[in-house]
Amino acid sequence: MAAVITSVVVPLVRSLGLHLGLTDQPDIRKQHSTPMVRLGGVAMVMGFCFSLAITWGLGGFGLVAPAKDQLIWSTLAGALCFFLIGLADDLFALSPWPRLAGQVAIAFAMWTQGVRIGTIELPWLGEGSSLIALPDLLSLAATVIWLVGITNAINWLDGLDGLAAGVAGIAAVGLVSVSFSLHQVAAGFLAAALAGCCLGFLPHNFNPARIFMGDGGSYFIGFTLAAISIVGPAKGLTTVSLLLPLLILSLPLADMSAVIMGRLREGRSPFYPDRRHLHHRLLRAGFSHRKTVLLIYVFTQWLAALALVVANAEMRFLWLALATAILVATVVISRRERSSEGDSSNSASPLSTSGDVSSYRDGHG
Repeated sequence: MAAVITSVVVPLVRSLGLHLGLTDQPDIRKQHSTPMVRLGGVAMVMGFCFSLAITWGLGGFGLVAPAKDQLIWSTLAGALCFFLIGLADDLFALSPWPRLAGQVAIAFAMWTQGVRIGTIELPWLGEGSSLIALPDLLSLAATVIWLVGITNAINWLDGLDGLAAGVAGIAAVGLVSVSFSLHQVAAGFLAAALAGCCLGFLPHNFNPARIFMGDGGSYFIGFTLAAISIVGPAKGLTTVSLLLPLLILSLPLADMSAVIMGRLREGRSPFYPDRRHLHHRLLRAGFSHRKTVLLIYVFTQWLAALALVVANAEMRFLWLALATAILVATVVISRRERSSEGDSSNSASPLSTSGDVSSYRDGHG
């Protein structure tokens, strides 16, 4: 339902954005050459909310314990608040620090509503003494860092057409399987709705994109992914359950960490705009826009399959074998194509080679 609703609403949002002139203008840092509507997050939010509302109306939430039912609505409220911060940035170009302050405030509110990392398991201490409740201050810090960190990791990943929507969709599908394997029905519902709205938006956003999700969309899916992992697999900060969302989301988290460390090492602000993200590096290495996105897709799906193994999901090794085969095949084919392109470029003129490189100078991330 989420995929269908999102896919139907996207053209309507695009038409309205063009009519009102709410577009992202091209410049030297951006890949698109024509004005693009960046309000796709509106359609994603509508697909997510309406699909949950329909499920609730049909009695689907009867499978969810009352305490978990409340967490679903708290997560939805937090996701909408993060979306509004991103939407305000899309419309009014807010500076980074007010956005960060708003994110921290909402994450704090979520902690007060029970969306929190509350315990940690240390299995080497033995049964009965391995589960330790975190002090409130430490629980608050862990929850805020988790929610805000993953949200911004997804936002910073939104640098190429279809990249953030595809990676988030794959991660959400992985969380659906992991959540139901661990009998976390509330997290499973949220993850299914998120996967649907991401995959419903992707056909409109894949290269060449007709619409962008904007900061509103990336904040929304980033926060929702982070909250799902707390509501479900990482509710108790156990050795295994914390590893699951970390595995699935390790690529955007590692990319964000590397970028921040690089900027700080040069004495710059963590929010300084540059082109050191993973997708920028792959573009500079000579991969096309689509090949760069597909490479990141297949690596993300391999990480999601690895998370299924950790969660002891059914047919986990079959899924891991298939994911590994896809990853290996993609890498081998990409290497062969790069070798063929390299042989061709050696016989080409210097002028044509420099033209190919310059085409990667722009990016809308």
